[in-house]
Amino acid sequence: MFRKYYGSLFLFGSKFLPDKQLLEDNIQELFIELWQSRSKTPVVSVKAYLLKSLKYKLLKELRKNEVQIELNENDQTFFDWSHESFLIAKEESEEKRQQILMAISHLSNRQKEIIYLKYYQNLSYEEVSEIMNINYQVARNLLCQAIKTLKQFLSHTIGMTIMLL
Repeated sequence: MFRKYYGSLFLFGSKFLPDKQLLEDNIQELFIELWQSRSKTPVVSVKAYLLKSLKYKLLKELRKNEVQIELNENDQTFFDWSHESFLIAKEESEEKRQQILMAISHLSNRQKEIIYLKYYQNLSYEEVSEIMNINYQVARNLLCQAIKTLKQFLSHTIGMTIMLL
C-alpha cells in the first residue's frame, strides 16, 4: 500500500508543506499510525482516505510548528499550485503557461485544491467531497465555478492579447 500511494501522497502533500524531508517523515508516520490503529471503520476509497488523513496530519504539523495559515477562501498562499501541474504540462509555449498560471492564481484555495484532486489525482466527486469535508453537490458546484472562473479569466486574457496585436 505504501509503494502504491506514496507518489500521490507526496505530490499532494507538497502543496501544503514545502519541506520535503518533513513531508516524507509525515507520510511514513501516517502509515505507521494506520498500522498501529487498524481501524475497523469501512473505507470507501483507500486513496481518498489516505489523502484526507495526510492533509489533516500536515495541517496539525504546521500548527505545531507555529506556522500561521489562514484557511479562508481569500487566502491565496495556503494551497500552493506548482509549476509541475497538469495544466502547464499540456501547454506548448511559455506564453500560454504564464496565462494559465495567472488564471489559477485568481482562484480561491478551495478551487485550486478541488482542481488538483479531481483532475491531477483523478478522484471521483465522492472522494473529493470526503477529502475536502463538503457534500457531493458542493464539490460539483465548486469545481464548476472554478472552471468557469478559469475560462472567464483566460478568455479575457486572450481577448486582450488579440487587441494588442
